[in-house]
Amino acid sequence: MSSVKQIGVVGGGQMGSGIAQVAAMNGIHVCLFDVDPPALSKASASVSASIARLVSKAQLSQSEGADALQRLRFTSNLEDFHQADFIIEAIVESEDIKKRLLLQLEKIAKSSAIIASNTSSISITRLGAATSRPHQVIGMHFFNPPPVMKLIEIVRGAQTSDETFAATKALSERLGKKVITSRDFSGFIVNRILMPMINEAFFALYTGVATKEDIDTGMKLGTNHPMGPLQLADFIGLDVCLSIMKVLHAGLGDNKYAPCPLLVQYVDAGRLGKKQGIGVYDYRKDSRSANSSSRL
Repeated sequence: MSSVKQIGVVGGGQMGSGIAQVAAMNGIHVCLFDVDPPALSKASASVSASIARLVSKAQLSQSEGADALQRLRFTSNLEDFHQADFIIEAIVESEDIKKRLLLQLEKIAKSSAIIASNTSSISITRLGAATSRPHQVIGMHFFNPPPVMKLIEIVRGAQTSDETFAATKALSERLGKKVITSRDFSGFIVNRILMPMINEAFFALYTGVATKEDIDTGMKLGTNHPMGPLQLADFIGLDVCLSIMKVLHAGLGDNKYAPCPLLVQYVDAGRLGKKQGIGVYDYRKDSRSANSSSRL
């Protein structure tokens, strides 16, 4: 297909807004959709603040920042994607919900449009098979936060065409990302390796091997990781980690991928990580301390 001029992004959360920001900063017009208007307002504020920080650090000029913001449009009407050359969904990690969305998108998108999923674990083959254009469905897994992380993991479904792959790789490189390619197996490359490590850290905590602080410090200083696995799980979202472990367990059929009962319990309790204010660690005390300090 010809060069991508317009992208549609579905999902106004941290991933979707970050993907939209990256595209806008690289000269592409972007339409960001979310069904929830407050989520769109939050996404708009988040992208504006992120670009302002880059300008303040001289990583973007003022004119570049202003141009990027002008390329961004926010909408609660999926029909606005009818002219998009490329559509990226970044919604909840649920196969059924993603399939329903893809069915909606193929009715709206022009016949040449590529539909990419930002899924971190769900089969691209199954997602594509739910549509009438599986050759134009592909996995395009960004990492969080998209404006910072340099990697995109491209996943080809069984029916993804060479043309779709080439266009997706070209777009990824245009966004300044390094591309790796995975076959369509559960968890792909990164999460197939990362999530069992996080799950094992939960088992170490669950069985009393060590405290959460010592588990994280051990992995940070002993293996030179920038963040311990339990802290990283909080950053990713414990619900997301659990969902991926369930996909790995079901898809690969090996009990070594069974989610740790402590991870399940935390999610059941609503301890979803930093986004919820509490996960393995309690982040609420940080905000309370900050608020207390601001009143002194």
